[in-house]
Amino acid sequence: MFNINITSDKPIYEQIIDNIKELSLKNILKPDDKLPSVRQMASMLSVNPNTVSKAYQELERQKIIHTVRGKGTFISIPADYPIDSDRIIKSLESLRTICIELGHLGFHKEKIFKEIEKIYCDIEKEG
Repeated sequence: MFNINITSDKPIYEQIIDNIKELSLKNILKPDDKLPSVRQMASMLSVNPNTVSKAYQELERQKIIHTVRGKGTFISIPADYPIDSDRIIKSLESLRTICIELGHLGFHKEKIFKEIEKIYCDIEKEG
C-alpha cells in the first residue's frame, strides 16, 4: 500500500505524506477512512513512531487528515480542505522549476503537457 524508499534523499516522513495524499487522490483512501494509529503505521513501515507522528502532524496541519480524540485519525472530506494559498504558490514554484529543468533536457511545451496528462491518466487508472 505504501511505497517507502529508505535509500531516497526524500525524508521518510515526506514519503508517508506523499503516499497518503496520493492514495486519497486516487480515492483508495476515502473521506472518513480511518488510518492506522501512529504505532501501527510505524510497525507496518518499520520506521520510528516519531517519523509517522511528524507525517500525521503535517497532514493534519494541511487539513488532509483529522484526529478525533479517543477514536483515531481519519481522511478529511475534500470540501473541508481550506484553500491554502501558500501551498499553491509553493507547488506552482516547484512546477515551474520542473518545467525549466525538463526544457533543458529537451522537452518542449507539448511534450511536458503530454507527460502531465499521462501522469493524471495513470493516477486515475490506479484509483
